[in-house]
Amino acid sequence: MAWSSPPWDEVLYVALDLETSGLEPRGDEILSLAMVPIRGGVIRCGERFASLVRPADPAGLSQEGLRAHHLLPADLAAAPPLADLLPEVERQLRAGVLVLHHAPLDLGFLRQAWRASGRRWPRPRPQVVDTVVLLRRLEIRQRLLAPHPAPLPASLPAARAALGLPAYPNHDALIDAVATAELFLVLRARLAARRLRELL
Repeated sequence: MAWSSPPWDEVLYVALDLETSGLEPRGDEILSLAMVPIRGGVIRCGERFASLVRPADPAGLSQEGLRAHHLLPADLAAAPPLADLLPEVERQLRAGVLVLHHAPLDLGFLRQAWRASGRRWPRPRPQVVDTVVLLRRLEIRQRLLAPHPAPLPASLPAARAALGLPAYPNHDALIDAVATAELFLVLRARLAARRLRELL
């Protein structure tokens, strides 16, 4: 019997992006986060959630990383600590399917945040759509239709450009969450996915 799965547009998705001080969840910190819901195939920017995050170790942050994210130490000092934001993140994780660009990295930081705060990772585990995985599926499909298609880039800005989406500024959690949501919708259409199981 085929695995039962709802139509893709009857599912609530939550596009999430984290801006971090580096790429190592155990040593680097989340500096900002944003979530944007997608309901009925429409990005709901009015329901967004975004916040800067006060780091546990401000003195240990890379100045290069702060410059890349256009953040000032004073901005982060006035932000809430990550532990205060996790209940809202968890509420949205439980409500819908998470949409991430390069899921292993963001999931690594989220799991580390849960551990550091003494929380248990949500059960059942959140369902995740990774737009990088969808890009690879589209690339495979294109190889069946053309002899030598150009490979699709994995970075968010380059993938968007390859699929005809506009350029946005980088290293802003809310902008990147919206950018990921838009990329997801384009990939869903290109792959002609009709049910959630075709996106997971």
